[in-house]
Amino acid sequence: MTTHTVRRFDEVTEGESLPSRTIPVTRAHLIHYAGASGDRNVIHWDERTAQAVGLPDVIAHGMWTMGAAVQLVTDWVGDAGRVLDYGTRFTKPVVVPHDGGASLEVTGTVKSLDADTKQAVVELAVTSSGEKVLGRCRATVQLD
Repeated sequence: MTTHTVRRFDEVTEGESLPSRTIPVTRAHLIHYAGASGDRNVIHWDERTAQAVGLPDVIAHGMWTMGAAVQLVTDWVGDAGRVLDYGTRFTKPVVVPHDGGASLEVTGTVKSLDADTKQAVVELAVTSSGEKVLGRCRATVQLD
């Protein structure tokens, strides 16, 4: 059993950078996510269909991308249950070529702290192939 240490309010500063992360995404990830989520839209696994509707190739599910990115915050805060609020806007699709897949580059910064509630707002920057794929990506977390 793994134990996590929840980040303490007095250990966190505004402007603090969270450790960045590169998250691989392959067609296998998309197939597994489609099965688990029930989102079996063909644009997530068949390039002919994706291209027929104007996409460059198969694209990752937006909710998969969102969920993968917030892992940076949950690992940093030490407990996924400490994420009180999380939202984003999908700005570009994550294109996932058959050979080699793609990757997400995720960085995070503590934007604000509230001493009364011991909460922090973390802003994430999420890119793939140099393109911003999530915009206004923010999580509010409860610190100890």
